[in-house]
Amino acid sequence: MQYYIVDAFTNQPFGGNPAGVVLLEGTHFPDEKTMQLIAAELRYSETVFVRNSGDRRFTLRYFTPCHEVALCGHATIAAFALLHSEGMADGSCCALTQAGELDVEAGAKVMMQMAQAGIDNPFPAEESAALYSAVGLDIQNTTLPVQSAYAGLKDIMLPITDKETLNNLNPDMRLIADLTKKHKAVSIHAFALSNDHHTAHVRNFAPLYGVTEESATGTANAALTYYLMHHNLLDGNSSCSFLQGEAMGRPSVIATRIDTDGSVYVGGTAYILSRGELKI
Repeated sequence: MQYYIVDAFTNQPFGGNPAGVVLLEGTHFPDEKTMQLIAAELRYSETVFVRNSGDRRFTLRYFTPCHEVALCGHATIAAFALLHSEGMADGSCCALTQAGELDVEAGAKVMMQMAQAGIDNPFPAEESAALYSAVGLDIQNTTLPVQSAYAGLKDIMLPITDKETLNNLNPDMRLIADLTKKHKAVSIHAFALSNDHHTAHVRNFAPLYGVTEESATGTANAALTYYLMHHNLLDGNSSCSFLQGEAMGRPSVIATRIDTDGSVYVGGTAYILSRGELKI
């Protein structure tokens, strides 16, 4: 099996969010234990296994170092950037995932439709305080609520007053893991709205899935886009730019778009860093 390391949401090596991508030649996936062991060996936040299902349709399965997940935005961007580079995908394609069938535009820039977005009720004050405490803060003086949103996966949106406070968070990974498990979410997605050329600066913590901090998160930023429209900060047919990974030294730019019907798209560029062969 051929595997690749692809940096998503960047056009430079060692930027963005790296993903393992394994291109499969046959009609079957390896058994789940083997795929999980490969993901644990590669040690990236997600490794995606890709099978060509014909007629510009590709079946994708995603593994963190600990678990299989239904969808991963940055790994999907990485996979289709690679497929485009290898001459296997161009233009309108379909990604078959456990979160549903997603439209993907494959090219030098990849844009993918996310699963149907939605939002839960705001957390009550006591739960909100616990979530802020998990990142080392008191409750923030912001009009936006702490609220779970989803676009394939559920993430907890945590509004922060400003970029400086965001950059100086002191996350308690054990507490974050406990709280995300309790609320059936993948991550805490902390964000500070921006008045520069980005919509917001963001940080994402998912220790429950073996990821202490992620430098680019497609699904969570898609959920954030829906959250912002829900709170009337975006109109339909709006485009966003989220800057993530600054605190990790891997700045990533995630582009999103939301249509009037609530459909959310996520995209960006990717850099193919290396290629190897799995001897199994």
